Amino acid sequence: MSGHSKWATIRHKKGAADAKRGKLFTKLIKEITVSARMGGGDEDANPRLRTAVLKARAANMPKDNIDRAIKKGTGDLEGAEYVEIVYEGYGPGGVAIMVESLTDNRNRTAADIRSIFSKNGGNLGESGCVSYLFSRKGILVYDAEKHTEDEVFEAALEAGASDVSSDETSIEVSCEPDVFESLLEKMQAAGLEHDSAEIMQVPEARVMLDNDKTASALRLIELLEDNDDVQDVSSNIDIPDDFELPE
Repeated sequence: MSGHSKWATIRHKKGAADAKRGKLFTKLIKEITVSARMGGGDEDANPRLRTAVLKARAANMPKDNIDRAIKKGTGDLEGAEYVEIVYEGYGPGGVAIMVESLTDNRNRTAADIRSIFSKNGGNLGESGCVSYLFSRKGILVYDAEKHTEDEVFEAALEAGASDVSSDETSIEVSCEPDVFESLLEKMQAAGLEHDSAEIMQVPEARVMLDNDKTASALRLIELLEDNDDVQDVSSNIDIPDDFELPE
């Protein structure tokens, strides 16, 4: 497993999913706004916007919110100007971490990210220090209690997925970024309900730490994800199947 779905499962067990619904909407709105600004407000002609809207709909974001975000991006409504910045660094045990952000204030975001790293056993590094360890992939995660691996595998194979893997709780489908949108639509058409779907940085290899350092690294990742300017956090930590986050 990529480790992404394991971490998502841990957060879900802690009840964080519903509590962070508002924060998720904020992040999705930023992505829609930037996508519309960069490629226009026509979903049919803007693949990035189309993917962002699909994710927003999957998260049950109201249509009015989506439409306003698009209009802010195209300039039809007044809105903040966001820029994309990727931060790279190391967490406890030397785990590699990539932080993707959308911000309207570079100085604020850089200071916040640096502070989170330094106060939680990590170090913010230079651009390129860990990016070579990752490649961009589309990742869809399904609940193993709702769907069998066989049905997900069959649908994913026909839809153009690269790989399917599973553990006791989750089934993960990966693909190349250029087929992510069509894969997501085909899986939905097949009646498969995903827990999460996103394009993210996936590590080529993973590192396993002891329980204490694993808990510390996950705490750092969680704090980074909680930052309003952060869109996604990727790491090469390998989370053991039996790992339990301390209370």
